[in-house]
Amino acid sequence: MRQTCVNMVHELARTDPRVVFIGSDLSPGMLDAMKAEMPMRHYMEGVMEQHLVGMAAGMAMDGMMPFFNTIATFITRRCYEQVALDLCLHDLPVRLIANGGGLVYAPLGPTHLAVEDFAILRALPNMTVTAVSDAEEMKRLMRATLSWPHPIYIRLGKGGDPVISKEENGFAIGKGIVTRPGAEHGNVLLISCGIMTAHAQTAADLLAAKGHSVEVIHIHTIKPLDEALILRRAAAADSVFTIEEHTLIGGLGSAVVDLLIEQGPVRQIIKKLGLTDSFVKNYGLQDDLLEINGLMPPQIAAAVEKTLAAAGRAS
Repeated sequence: MRQTCVNMVHELARTDPRVVFIGSDLSPGMLDAMKAEMPMRHYMEGVMEQHLVGMAAGMAMDGMMPFFNTIATFITRRCYEQVALDLCLHDLPVRLIANGGGLVYAPLGPTHLAVEDFAILRALPNMTVTAVSDAEEMKRLMRATLSWPHPIYIRLGKGGDPVISKEENGFAIGKGIVTRPGAEHGNVLLISCGIMTAHAQTAADLLAAKGHSVEVIHIHTIKPLDEALILRRAAAADSVFTIEEHTLIGGLGSAVVDLLIEQGPVRQIIKKLGLTDSFVKNYGLQDDLLEINGLMPPQIAAAVEKTLAAAGRAS
């Protein structure tokens, strides 16, 4: 997903003179082809991320569309004030490409795990927060950025994630996608984002095999949230489960629950599935940490059934 994303910056730059790439001490050779072809629109700077957000803001004020790429925790924690004041306050079209979203950097421990990034950036006015499901959907997002006037946070997976998105489903920033339709009434509704949509779909298959009617909605844009779609499909559901590779505080689940409560009255069972409110103490692979947090497909299906049984609504 990461390579697809940065390659798309080069592709977009060929058609749109506003596009520039800014990297912060990234891998040797990153976009060397773009550097050779258009050296005045490729900048590989040192470890000074706060400065680079300001640099991107200045370029945007001068009519450019910078794509700034670095590690997700650096964008969200280290550069928070610059993102807030330099980008969001001025509502500038800067694109923040975040390596290692969620638990991708599991071997490096809590210092590099971007598991509160949605919460941090959702709080900022004018910020758009995205997490696509796979490399093919990343291409569609990148093309859509050219016509989006606001700052965008683009969370990247680790790469090699299964391709589950479909061209025929279309793509628009701020519009969710029903990836698995359910019945008109009585559904178990799974709402997910990023790579967790693939897990949600597998969990839906497991639940369907046990007699449940399951619908899956992929929310690739956490902010602005597709409120109309969520409200419409939640109205057809008896239960709503949000699934995300993010802390349970302030992410997709919080956005969905806020929406449903504000629109109330709430009649559905609502349950958020995500990461606990604690620093990760384990090291390993991304899937290892997902399993520890109960976010692999069999665990998601089991959590749904447990919740339904507790409410007296098991199949």
